[in-house]
Amino acid sequence: MKVVQTIHEFKALNLPRPLGFVPTMGYLHEGHILLVKQAKAANKTVAVSIFVNPTQFGPKEDLASYPRDIPRDLAMLEKAGTDVVFIPSAAEMYPEGYDTWVEVEKLQKHLEGDSRPTHFKGVTTVVNKLFNIVMPDNAYFGQKDAQQLLVIMKMVKDLNMNLQVIACPTVREPDGLAMSSRNTYLTPEQRQAAPVLRKSLMLAKEMYDKGERDADKIRAAMIALLKTEPQGQIDYVSIADTGTLNELKIIKGQALVSLAVKIGKPRLIDNIILG
Repeated sequence: MKVVQTIHEFKALNLPRPLGFVPTMGYLHEGHILLVKQAKAANKTVAVSIFVNPTQFGPKEDLASYPRDIPRDLAMLEKAGTDVVFIPSAAEMYPEGYDTWVEVEKLQKHLEGDSRPTHFKGVTTVVNKLFNIVMPDNAYFGQKDAQQLLVIMKMVKDLNMNLQVIACPTVREPDGLAMSSRNTYLTPEQRQAAPVLRKSLMLAKEMYDKGERDADKIRAAMIALLKTEPQGQIDYVSIADTGTLNELKIIKGQALVSLAVKIGKPRLIDNIILG
């Protein structure tokens, strides 16, 4: 496994095609490793990036405290069969005078965009840069960050990028909590409370499966369930069109049911698709 730290070094590699790429912010878990394994199964070469991207964090967010453990990450990636790991510095990705940004205007304004207005500007810009550096044939992203996935797919389509974005299922703990690097922030008591997110999503699915199509009724039931957990602070509960992310009144086709809930310090997100 080769580890490179500069754009020049990466671009000098003559990597066999097809090339699969998994962008990460490090502190890896089994969800990331599933992406690597998916990439490994379908590509001759697998590249992974580890970069805690400062431009997607708001001024009061957890950039400084975001968990990092490069030696652990590298050991996990080598075991999973990764060929190349790209670990650039912030100065390498955003040199002095950097002033170019990529935005997917409509999709990024909903959900996470309401709560974190500068977040997706940072995500789309860094992913665009990484795609230009790595030049992958296929890029792998988890379904847990459903809005991010939709935004990146739209960016790739609109900018005629010559690559395929592959969505991979959310990997969960045995109690249903979606795996996330931020789960490490949870105290034991908060960790006990965290599966309430998944329970509320399963309630939405149960109501839908029984024939309920009134999105307001499903949202209200989810919120009522979330409020039974005193440690939870609801940011949003959404039932939206999977193409536009506009909120639905009545579910007719597919619907993305998503939520963000603060439990203690961490803000956890999760989602399912109905229909």
